[in-house]
Amino acid sequence: MALFTLADLHLSTAVPKPMDIFGGRWQGYTEKIVKNWRALIAPEDTVVLGGDISWGISLSEARTDFELLESLPGRKLILKGNHDLWWETAAKMHRFLEEHGMQSIDFLHNNCFFYENTALCGTRGWPFEQDFADPHNEKIFRRELMRLEASLRQGAAAAPEEIVCFLHYPPLYASFRCEAIVSMLQKYGVRRCFYGHLHSESLRYAVEGVYDGIEWRLVSGDHVDFTPVLLKK
Repeated sequence: MALFTLADLHLSTAVPKPMDIFGGRWQGYTEKIVKNWRALIAPEDTVVLGGDISWGISLSEARTDFELLESLPGRKLILKGNHDLWWETAAKMHRFLEEHGMQSIDFLHNNCFFYENTALCGTRGWPFEQDFADPHNEKIFRRELMRLEASLRQGAAAAPEEIVCFLHYPPLYASFRCEAIVSMLQKYGVRRCFYGHLHSESLRYAVEGVYDGIEWRLVSGDHVDFTPVLLKK
């Protein structure tokens, strides 16, 4: 058994969406994902997918992308990205999976999963492009903090050997720092955090390495050549 992660698959099997605006790395990216996934992932492995999974704007439009994921080996845990417009309530998403016989997919949302004695926690996070000048933004941010803490609290309650956090948005980026998220990860003893969202020119400002006692790593598809990143064996 092994634990992997990968973010920003941007699958578009039913909704054509050219990604070459983000550079040549995106040429043939779906084929790269499938090839690299099958070379690394075994049926007993777990892969946490850090958001921006499908360009479909509804579950029905995203169906063939989910079918592609279902056809790949391993358990897949999906958290929400900013482009996942197909995202619905947990009940509707689970009903969709059940109706289409998809048994290897689940959603990391207001909850926590486990890989052996490692807690897998996370949420979408907060976009560094936004501020709190708009009260609506602050409301959304507070909701994300609540979701993150609910996940971390559930993980911590099981006294795991490690809590690993997954976010879509980076809590650190260039000079941006989301203090509330960083502090919450420290509060629950998180030592590794994996995130996505960044592409093309923004990759140069990604923060990776150990800061504030936490190892940060960017795992967006084009940054890791669409190859699942091994976290634990």
